[in-house]
Amino acid sequence: MVYSESEVSSIQVKVLIAGGFGVGKTTFVGSASEIEPLNTEEIVTTASVDADDMSRVQGKSTTTVAMDFGRITIVQHDIVLYLFGMPGKERYWFMWKELAAGALGAVILADTRYLEECFAAVDFFERGGIPFLVTVNQFEEAFHYEAAEVRAALGLDPDAPIMLCDARESRSTIFVLRSLIKYLLDALAPHRVQIQEK
Repeated sequence: MVYSESEVSSIQVKVLIAGGFGVGKTTFVGSASEIEPLNTEEIVTTASVDADDMSRVQGKSTTTVAMDFGRITIVQHDIVLYLFGMPGKERYWFMWKELAAGALGAVILADTRYLEECFAAVDFFERGGIPFLVTVNQFEEAFHYEAAEVRAALGLDPDAPIMLCDARESRSTIFVLRSLIKYLLDALAPHRVQIQEK
């Protein structure tokens, strides 16, 4: 494969998209990606009836069994983001550690009707030292909560970034990803100053 000069000079960043089952991770990756996304969606069969609670996701017939993958170029910063959607079902969490290797940041998608499904992802990224922001996927049936209320419910620091998005809309998901990049750059700024001072 031959790479162009712009592809070689750009910064490449691995970003994780996490959250509970049915929160919209596959949709998020698909709407943000500038390439045809890779999905590992499989049909939910009767064999998983005892293992999976499908009651709150009426009409959903598939689930991610490994990961979703997409790519988006953030032109302003000359950064290429490689998006890895993590599986939400508990029985696939054993893959999280492998998927997280080399990731610089994460987006946790939340559904305010089932906010407790974010706890595992929040805990995983906090323990792993991976910076993240939480974005509430705006489902039409969900009640609207202020950012401070979501932050408190998840037990996050007062300055932890909380956003709203519509995972179906590329403008919305790309804005979230740009915000994540800004958050990561701001977090790195003090370290850059220290390096320059030495």
